[in-house]
Amino acid sequence: MMIRTLVLAAAVAGTGCNAAALGPPDADLSILFVGNSLTYTNDLPGMLERMLEAYGDVGEVHVESVAFPNFGLPDHWAEGSALQRIRTGGWDYVVIQQGPSATEGRPSLLEYSERFATEVAEDGGRLALYMVWPATNRFFDFDGVADSYATAASENGALLFPAGEAWREAWAIDAGLDLYSADGFHPSLLGTHLAALVMFEQLTGRDPRTLPAEIPTSSGTVTLMIELGDVLHDAAVAANAKHALP
Repeated sequence: MMIRTLVLAAAVAGTGCNAAALGPPDADLSILFVGNSLTYTNDLPGMLERMLEAYGDVGEVHVESVAFPNFGLPDHWAEGSALQRIRTGGWDYVVIQQGPSATEGRPSLLEYSERFATEVAEDGGRLALYMVWPATNRFFDFDGVADSYATAASENGALLFPAGEAWREAWAIDAGLDLYSADGFHPSLLGTHLAALVMFEQLTGRDPRTLPAEIPTSSGTVTLMIELGDVLHDAAVAANAKHALP
């Protein structure tokens, strides 16, 4: 049976010293997300876990998330909950994310990606960068966001999950896709699902184009039109083919 624990502010505060000292349960694949609302909107960690459970053929999976509103990597480093979970050991991958980081956030993304990479590597895990996207009012920053995340991943031997590039690949097929939510920054359910598809392919080596046209959510499965599912699957594959790192 697959296990999932989502660690948010209240949950972390209530863990106590003994719980915090425990690493992830024994599993074939253990993943820790460290991020903000771009991670927890639509429950990306849970969505990815359900995809891995149903179609990944990777054995038992455990996914956790330490994600707080408006947090960047320096905030996580100072607050300490993410470091505490990393230092328990046992993580195969630690997936980190902050804001778009095309300009002002780029220095902190680069600096703290290196810091987190060192922490993760000490226990034999591997860092992964979850490349996001700019807000619609800074759409011109897409190239800068992509470059910041790609540079941070490359400099630290990390995986790169090019979700933002997958969004651009999807729009190249269908410019009318609603990948943003109404606020023009956070992802819609489709946008989150596309990010999960990017991660699924790299973590499993399986072609997401073999998956059904559906989104596994915490409340059930959302069935898509086959044509829409094909667009999202094709976009994830194209983005990984062009931008994923070895």
